[in-house]
Amino acid sequence: MDVKVLLLGSGGREHALAWKLSQSPRLTQLLCGPGNPGTAKLGTNVPLRADSPEAVAAFAKQEAVDLVVVGPEAPLVAGVADALAAAGIPCFGPVAAGARIEGSKAFAKEIMAEAGVPTAAFRTFTDVAAAEAYAVEQGRIVVKADGLAAGKGVIVAHDVEAARAAVRAVGAMGVAGQTMVLEELLEGEEVSAMALCDGERYAMLPLSQDHKRVGEGDSGPNTGGMGAYSPAPFLSAEQLAEVGERVVAPTLAVLRRRGIPFRGVLYAGLMLTRSGPKVLEFNARFGDPETQVLMMQLGEDLLPLLDACARGALAPRTLVSAPGASVGVVLAARGYPDAPEKGQRIDGLDAVPEDATVFLAGVEARDGALVTAGGRVLTVCARGEDLARARERAYAAVAAVRFDGMHFRRDIGARGMKAAP
Repeated sequence: MDVKVLLLGSGGREHALAWKLSQSPRLTQLLCGPGNPGTAKLGTNVPLRADSPEAVAAFAKQEAVDLVVVGPEAPLVAGVADALAAAGIPCFGPVAAGARIEGSKAFAKEIMAEAGVPTAAFRTFTDVAAAEAYAVEQGRIVVKADGLAAGKGVIVAHDVEAARAAVRAVGAMGVAGQTMVLEELLEGEEVSAMALCDGERYAMLPLSQDHKRVGEGDSGPNTGGMGAYSPAPFLSAEQLAEVGERVVAPTLAVLRRRGIPFRGVLYAGLMLTRSGPKVLEFNARFGDPETQVLMMQLGEDLLPLLDACARGALAPRTLVSAPGASVGVVLAARGYPDAPEKGQRIDGLDAVPEDATVFLAGVEARDGALVTAGGRVLTVCARGEDLARARERAYAAVAAVRFDGMHFRRDIGARGMKAAP
């Protein structure tokens, strides 16, 4: 069956999804709303507000779109999948009630408890003074804003003063921090486990590892992610399958019992503790920058998988993974993650070696040139027969790109190198 697709979003994740979808023989047309200069080369960008459910549904109906694929979380939380369902248009991405699993940390914890999913001990607060008293009592703790905070609503505190400051910082985040979740600080490797879901059945994507801190050695403030690689060598295929059985399946079952068919990506952020994997958080969409490397690792057509999920017809199985490994390095603007500079000319993209792929994110076209337009500007990705070769190729490609204030981490994938057999 031929499929006309509308892809919502404008980041590096969406460029990577567009890149993979454009390779499908089943794709007849790819519309990207609003897209970026990278997606414009793979499909047609349309000036669409992705977080306006009514506008998206009206446009999809007018254009006779067969499938809508949602990249970011904001349109999902706003109810774009609900509006599309009402219009009879299949959507890869959960309805608003399902997206609450990312939109509310407290709701996610409630679902985990009901599903028996292993997670950190926690308490929920709406009063800053009470939260501060509890945080000081605990000392080492993780403070999370209940609502969406662009990947920056989690603060890890290792002592009393840091705990007090973390509660005050989250409390100052406005609506997102009106409710906060305080949970025990777990130790171990943090990895990303994502599953394509059709509401009942699921298929696990390869394990990946994100690098959330801005600086090398996991230093500095949290970001949306400074790089990723896949597969992460910390779980065997059997152990990853067990994550599906112990985390994904029971979570889908609880949501189904509540009348919420979760069709989209269920992304479990896991901490691999000595007592086994524990869920730190759920997301209701593909990770960024993990998607960039996962799309390079996926050894089969993405389009039929997303279409089957959207229609509730996924055949549960192991996805085909390409041999070797993939690494993605994010190039960020000066000032990121606090106040990134914009408008800097990007040079060298035409000199990137052919064995690397660049996915654009915070980029816009201006006067015939590409300039920076966000904090995370682009992700430079490469594949290799092993992680070492993939890293080598990715960093060789990074060396070709230039813009004023560019910064990046030089240790993406280093933890995987140490753990690799």
